[in-house]
Amino acid sequence: MASSPQRYRITVTPVENGGLPCQGRCAIEFEQPCCDDWMRVIESNQRLPGLSADERTALVIGARLLDGIVRRHPAVADGLLDGLPAPLSRLLARLDPREES
Repeated sequence: MASSPQRYRITVTPVENGGLPCQGRCAIEFEQPCCDDWMRVIESNQRLPGLSADERTALVIGARLLDGIVRRHPAVADGLLDGLPAPLSRLLARLDPREES
């Protein structure tokens, strides 16, 4: 991971049938900090077999979003995140572009 945290703005926008503009509430935006360079990580994971480009991006970013929450809130009420750190760490290691040889 990089040494200085960055903030990322994530926008979730529904896609209407036929690509038509959405009606009503059309986007949810939120920000999350992360020490990784998401652009570099996404580009380096173009080799993941069996996944579309959108699925690869969702996996890479989703894993980093979840990891950030787990790290910032290790004792979430009711044990909601119990058991996630170890498998999530293994997944992130497999997705880490620095692990490529």
